[in-house]
Amino acid sequence: MTREAIARPRGPVMVDVQSTKLAAHERERLQHPLVGAVILFSRNFKHRRQLKRLCDEIHELRVPPLLIAVDHEGGRVQRFREGFTAIPPMRVFGEIWDQDPLKACRDAAAAGECMASELMACGIDLSFTPVLDLDHGRSEVIGQRAFHHDPVVVTMLARALIGGLHAQGMSHCAKHFPGHGWASADSHLALPVDERSLAQILSVDALAYQGLGALLRSVMPAHIVYPSVDDKPAGFSKRWISEILRKQLGFEGFVFSDDLTMEAASVAGSITNRAKAALAAGCDMVLVCNRPDLADELLSHLTWKSSKTYQRRLQALMPRR
Repeated sequence: MTREAIARPRGPVMVDVQSTKLAAHERERLQHPLVGAVILFSRNFKHRRQLKRLCDEIHELRVPPLLIAVDHEGGRVQRFREGFTAIPPMRVFGEIWDQDPLKACRDAAAAGECMASELMACGIDLSFTPVLDLDHGRSEVIGQRAFHHDPVVVTMLARALIGGLHAQGMSHCAKHFPGHGWASADSHLALPVDERSLAQILSVDALAYQGLGALLRSVMPAHIVYPSVDDKPAGFSKRWISEILRKQLGFEGFVFSDDLTMEAASVAGSITNRAKAALAAGCDMVLVCNRPDLADELLSHLTWKSSKTYQRRLQALMPRR
């Protein structure tokens, strides 16, 4: 711990940083009371020693330390490459399952252990994985990121991957609730719509969330509108998060919004209105990525009150080291 570390509860905003070490204005931003976590990208990585120094620097700013997360799914969504094991896209495990289910589960568990071991050694606390979306053959942005088209297979392989992560003491975030595999549009660029009924979605795409139950530590809802359920995207929908995910499915863990700078999130208005809508719907933490100007705008205007439940849920995501 450095002399600059300040005692401050973690807030509900996850932000990013621009390079491989912190600038002075970024240190100030990360000490803001509303910040609770940092997400890293490929631009923040040169090699493992540098990444460890960056994570140590971030952790030493606050007591308790900020949570550090990354999108490290495998395949094309793996932010750190050099010095890290190349994790295959999740579809590979689904293809193995079709020939040998036991081997597929063993391989998925081994991938989870490897992922957690390497990330935690560099100071990363959480990976936004696994993708629980189904491979309906309709969504290019999901594609090979999905394990399989069968929700039972997705459940079993996700259980194995999560088990591997947990064996090393690392938490995870399942995404994108209740399912991004049917809607064809990319929510980074447009607002996807899934016209199916609630019964169809719950019995197919959301089945993995029910099957994994208490094993799930955190969940990320999709920036997708399911008009048969709500006219708001799931990440801004109290019906989806508070009523269906928490009450109906019994989820008691942490809920991260998807990135609020994505095009699909713009339907909620300004960055402050987007954050307010996500938090009111039941998200615990909101992500603002690749737009430090919007992060600063949000930190200047958002009002929020912490709770013991919030801090407990967030602390549960910090890894055992």
